[in-house]
Amino acid sequence: MGVVTNTTDKYQACIDACNKCFQACFECLKACLNEPDAAARKACIGILLECAKICELSSAYMAMDAQYAKDLCKLCAAICDKCATECDMFKDDHCQKCANVCRTCADECRKMAGA
Repeated sequence: MGVVTNTTDKYQACIDACNKCFQACFECLKACLNEPDAAARKACIGILLECAKICELSSAYMAMDAQYAKDLCKLCAAICDKCATECDMFKDDHCQKCANVCRTCADECRKMAGA
């Protein structure tokens, strides 16, 4: 499962979920910016950026088996939950898909962190 070692095998499902969420959030952010009501999506766009970046960082912390990986993943879960809530407010396909990916990531982060 790990790329060059097996030390991160215990994190692999969460790393994969974080990487998918990172990608989904940036894709959704770009799509939201192109929506005619982009101004009404200001809060959603902001949390999409926060979510993407915390997912990216969480994945990196797990990949290096960092001391604070579990703590960071607890925060990641909270931000992913908030992002899912914001995306759920918009009924377009990209926001609904992103909300689902965020919820999955939050669940994986909670499992990994033991929360």
